[in-house]
Amino acid sequence: MVWQDRITLNPNVLVGKPVIKGTRLAVEFIIDLFAQGWSIDEVLRNYPGITVADIQACFAYASASLKAEKVYLISA
Repeated sequence: MVWQDRITLNPNVLVGKPVIKGTRLAVEFIIDLFAQGWSIDEVLRNYPGITVADIQACFAYASASLKAEKVYLISA
């Protein structure tokens, strides 16, 4: 899954948060629905403008972001 095909970051849309292309649905929002226990069918039923591939792209974006995260030890 190439998330860049379906996720966009534009400073003029939702203050630059990553969103599903052609929508104002933030990746954060979609991931949060799953964290609250929603199923894929519930998300698709409530947001008919998105697809399973869009949802997969949200997870791929989240995964890439977490993999890129760095933690640095600051010694006193």
